[in-house]
Amino acid sequence: MKLIPPTGPLIRWGAIAALLALAVGCTQEQQNQIRRDIQNWTGTDGVLEVYSGDRVIKRFLKIDKLSTALGTDDKRPRSYRYGYGVLDDNLNGQIDAGEKRVYFEIGDYTHYVFYENPN
Repeated sequence: MKLIPPTGPLIRWGAIAALLALAVGCTQEQQNQIRRDIQNWTGTDGVLEVYSGDRVIKRFLKIDKLSTALGTDDKRPRSYRYGYGVLDDNLNGQIDAGEKRVYFEIGDYTHYVFYENPN
């Protein structure tokens, strides 16, 4: 009797079943970490708006992710987030000529909203 290795749909369903089994066995934090890793790999189109009262005073576009700073020696989280994005100087929600990608930091007491660009 000759054994024929599974192909096509069988392999796909087997892979899906294996991933589901893996996901069920993970804690919520592990699932979140996997999701973040996938998102870091695929990228996001994040928008960060910084507020003063009820008014937007700064906007950054095309942000891949916000990261929490960690101490060099103690590896403990610091009190600010950082990332890279295009500074939207005129606050029109579009990347215009002359608007450049910049590094930014936001502290714990900064009022901000970070969301995925719906466009």
